[in-house]
Amino acid sequence: MKKSSRRDGGTRRQPAGAGGGWFLGFIGALIYYLHTHSGSLWLVLVALFKALFWPAFLVFHLLGLHA
Repeated sequence: MKKSSRRDGGTRRQPAGAGGGWFLGFIGALIYYLHTHSGSLWLVLVALFKALFWPAFLVFHLLGLHA
């Protein structure tokens, strides 16, 4: 195997993504939706679904696509 002539051993460093921000947004949305949709298992599942897809709801309402 050929050795890399790069100083860092040949590893490429990728810039960090926004995964931590999305995770914090998910946790915040989950807490909010669990607070508003609590009581039964189905409402908790609806809260989990909404927390997973909160960016889609946000874009939908920001673009004014609702009636």
